[in-house]
Amino acid sequence: MTKFLQAVDIKKEYRLGEVTVNALKGVSFEINEAELIVILGPSGSGKSTMLNILGGIETASSGDIFFKGESLDWKNQKALTRYRRKNIGFVFQFYNLLPGLTALENIELSAELSEAPLDAKELLGEVGLADRENHFPNRLSGGEQQRIAIARALCKNPEILLCDEPTGALDSSTGIQVLKLLAQFCRTYRKT
Repeated sequence: MTKFLQAVDIKKEYRLGEVTVNALKGVSFEINEAELIVILGPSGSGKSTMLNILGGIETASSGDIFFKGESLDWKNQKALTRYRRKNIGFVFQFYNLLPGLTALENIELSAELSEAPLDAKELLGEVGLADRENHFPNRLSGGEQQRIAIARALCKNPEILLCDEPTGALDSSTGIQVLKLLAQFCRTYRKT
């Protein structure tokens, strides 16, 4: 059986002048389809770097990422763009909502990137914000913005949803709500 997503001996080095920083030192793991995993570690331990490499935003210094048995080609930017566009949904720590678009429009925007998007209005309801459809991001709380960001990432119907500290800027109660929402989406939509 082909593994869904594999990281094999991933290393990432950054050059800062004459100093080399080793952000990742030979990281390997496997993720099964529709599995929900959490990567924990202290600040600066390489979690965001690993997510960016898994999502094809950043390239590894060495090692391989395999998606459904196929290796990502770090040198082929068009192939990496196709991989990101078709397979990856991102939820960023600071939401990255477009301020000139309403909540619904921010979600609908990602549907433009998908061959088989999910229904934006339905997702808005599933994140509990149907009544906020016409609100701009500056009229939404941090927790509401994060739920819009999750709905936006899911709207494009990606196979993999990567969330970089999705509760980092939230209070503990809202953070728990967001984690429950992510677990529910994993089960309901069978997303990894």
